[in-house]
Amino acid sequence: MPPALPTTLPTALEPALQPGGVVAPRLRAEGVTLGYGATPVVHDVDLDVRPGALTVLVGANASGKSTLVRGLARLLTPLRGRITLDGEDLGRLPTRRVARTVGVLPQSPVAPDGIRVGELVAHGRYPHQSFFRGHRSDDDDVVARALDATDTADLVQRRVAELSGGQRQRVWIAMALAQQPRVLLLDEPTSALDVAHQVEVLDVLREEVAGGRTVVVVLHDLTLAARYADELVVLAGGRVVAQGDPTATLTEEVVGTAFGVRARVLTDPDTGRPVILPRSSTTAG
Repeated sequence: MPPALPTTLPTALEPALQPGGVVAPRLRAEGVTLGYGATPVVHDVDLDVRPGALTVLVGANASGKSTLVRGLARLLTPLRGRITLDGEDLGRLPTRRVARTVGVLPQSPVAPDGIRVGELVAHGRYPHQSFFRGHRSDDDDVVARALDATDTADLVQRRVAELSGGQRQRVWIAMALAQQPRVLLLDEPTSALDVAHQVEVLDVLREEVAGGRTVVVVLHDLTLAARYADELVVLAGGRVVAQGDPTATLTEEVVGTAFGVRARVLTDPDTGRPVILPRSSTTAG
């Protein structure tokens, strides 16, 4: 079972404190249009990522979820508008500062041939190293904590290619955690995983949020998204069509608009969160 969901959440205007009293950074998209070449995919999006919370992006295929994550990670330059980190233009910040603050796990990452789990996770420490000062004294401890957090410490000598899908995803998340970003962006980290492995991955992300990290994740399963999200963002046609608390956001009307499917929205008796049941076009009534 996932950890108990918080009963109170910070509002979008409240700064979130990480352990040690550090204020979590604020990541914003302001009137952002993103695309490839001159073709826009995401249109005029305003998004204020809630610091210290788990924000889930959902939407149909080609709705702009992955493109928006790439923009937030500075992998795409906005065609219009801007993305800011603590009020500063993300595109103008030093690369090392961004790498230390914002971590990204793209869809289907590929590990180098023959690399072992410990080596891959240690790659997450590179933004904190320099030409003159390579391996830092605390690197091993940080890597060990990332392995423990993802329950992958027993895999450290295994080759990544030998792992199951769920194990690989947890190892990639461990690498991202070893980077020690204060904002973590993940694009479909549960895709192609069975439900047990999906829950494992999402439990890890909830624990990271409980520790003060800001997490933005793309998911396809609406019921899991509603269960784990503090903030839910629904995209359709490259635009945000709904945003907010999952209970208020995932209505039958919103699901119909975003996914083009009729659905029944029920209430999970354990969490009070929405449970989405798609309805066949032949369903009686």
